[in-house]
Amino acid sequence: MNLDKAVMLFAAFVVLTSLALAHWVHPAWIWLTVFAGANLAQASVTGFCPAIAFRRLGLRPGQAFR
Repeated sequence: MNLDKAVMLFAAFVVLTSLALAHWVHPAWIWLTVFAGANLAQASVTGFCPAIAFRRLGLRPGQAFR
C-alpha cells in the first residue's frame, strides 16, 4: 500500500465512522465529518497533506503526495 491509498482509506474511515456515530450516538459527531472534508479540501488546494505519520510508518509515496 502506498501513501496515497493509506490517506484516502483513513479519510474514508473517519468519514464513515463519524457518520455512524452521528446517527447512533449524538448528532454533534457530524463535525468530525466536516473536519475531514475541510482537511481534504485544504490538502487539494495547498498541496500539503499531514501524512507525516504514514510516512513514519514506512509507506512509500504515491503519485499525489510526495
